[in-house]
Amino acid sequence: MGGPDGPARAGAGTGAGGAVPPDAPAAGRVAVRKTYKLYVGGAFPRSESGRCYPVTASGGAHLANAALASRKDARDAVVAARSAFPGWSGRTAYNRGQILYRVAEMMEGRRAQFAAEIDEADGIGPARADELVSAAVDRWVYYAGWSDKVSQVLGAANPVSGPYFNLSQPEPAGVVAVLAPPAGPLLGLVSVVAPVIATGNTAVVVASERAPLPAVTLAEALATSDLPGGVVNILTGRTGDLAPHLASHADVNGLDLTGAAPESAADLERSAAQTLKRVIRPGGREDWLADPGISRMTPFLETKTVWHPVGM
Repeated sequence: MGGPDGPARAGAGTGAGGAVPPDAPAAGRVAVRKTYKLYVGGAFPRSESGRCYPVTASGGAHLANAALASRKDARDAVVAARSAFPGWSGRTAYNRGQILYRVAEMMEGRRAQFAAEIDEADGIGPARADELVSAAVDRWVYYAGWSDKVSQVLGAANPVSGPYFNLSQPEPAGVVAVLAPPAGPLLGLVSVVAPVIATGNTAVVVASERAPLPAVTLAEALATSDLPGGVVNILTGRTGDLAPHLASHADVNGLDLTGAAPESAADLERSAAQTLKRVIRPGGREDWLADPGISRMTPFLETKTVWHPVGM
């Protein structure tokens, strides 16, 4: 009998009779390391600056290098989101719901990868990580169901004095810049992105600077889920560098400051006011497992009211 490093260890992992399983990795093989990129316009480009930054696990171990997006990348993402807006907002709400449900299906097939990335980022253990992945998948299903119902809840036939039909209907505002929460790198991310696109808006998302890897994996699920390119664009990098450019960008219609640093949120809101953006202010520590309601769907909707004569 050998010790832990002796002859008894040599047969570890072999099949019956000492044969090596056919799917066993070759001895000495160098693993293929993943290159983490941006997600813009349905493609996965590197940052135009060529820069990256290190991503570490909760214990300090190096996990990967993520692309460090520049302001040029942010502008490109806004262009992609604007180009995708007419087609996405013009789809039926039912079809948008089908596509969001497809995102949930694609995430379900990659549960292990998402759980591993969450566990590495936050050190919460496999069971808790799997619970958060389940909640993120369910959150897509939740908003998929709401996509063709929110108009019925928020719209109305208004009583007026005169021979008119008077109807109010919510419509998407346009391009929304989303600063994803630094905590909850998957569930928090899904909770701020899904309601934006469920209502027909398109999004430019700045992923959690601390833990961006689940966001890049989510981008891969989005790319294979029938979601048109440009509807969601994901940037990794320094939130403090990218946020001011998105807040002041004249072609951005809404701004979700959930992931903004408390000391910069007021400045970003003032900058957004220069172009009359709709803004969600940071709400402190969020409970992403709580029932979300529709509070994140309404801020980026505009109400259109139509008067139509009766009997003509």
